Amino acid sequence: MLDTLGWLCLEVKQLDSAAALYRDRLELPAIESPAHERRFDAGPSELWLRRPTSAPRGGVHTHFAFSIPNEEYDRWLDLLRETHEVYEHDFGGARALYCYDPEGNCVELGQQPVDGPGIDGIFEVVLEVLDLDTAVECYEALGFEIVDRGTDRRRVRLDGPMALELWEPQLGIADARGGLHVNLGFGTSDPAAAADRIESWTQHREATDDGVRVVDSDGHSLTFYRT
Repeated sequence: MLDTLGWLCLEVKQLDSAAALYRDRLELPAIESPAHERRFDAGPSELWLRRPTSAPRGGVHTHFAFSIPNEEYDRWLDLLRETHEVYEHDFGGARALYCYDPEGNCVELGQQPVDGPGIDGIFEVVLEVLDLDTAVECYEALGFEIVDRGTDRRRVRLDGPMALELWEPQLGIADARGGLHVNLGFGTSDPAAAADRIESWTQHREATDDGVRVVDSDGHSLTFYRT
């Protein structure tokens, strides 16, 4: 149903200071952007930073993860420690490091089977939801599949174009929180059909130039564009 994660959009108050981490420290190439945004090439996906000038907004205090090649982990750890407090976690052989951007988003760099060099994709996004079972049903309708449930039954991990974590309000590793009103773009061969699948969980629906945008029951904005 969904082929790829096209973008993750974050809401920021100060575009230039927020962009500095991603451009200068994380070495993401800047790409052409509207005046109220800064956009970056993050491999297969894009990262957008957007001022809250209109809907759809970007996500706030969003936890998300960039893919890095296994052999680059120590380089990134040393580089980020020069300017940030860094947290580390070992997932049974795959290591990840965490830091915060100036807007309070928790940025993870995790070892993944990617070529690089540097950041090579967004492999995980965490959404905060109020009713976990309802949110899981919504994203299962889009083709995501459950791969893990948290031991406290307040978190579910699903697999799709990227890993999607659905959390009831809580703190995760490095005190990360799930994002609110997160803005995601998904490529699909049939945008209208994707939107139809989650009609029961949709607060708002509108046409875009190349697809459909909906707002789910937790206020997250999902744009389905044609690939």
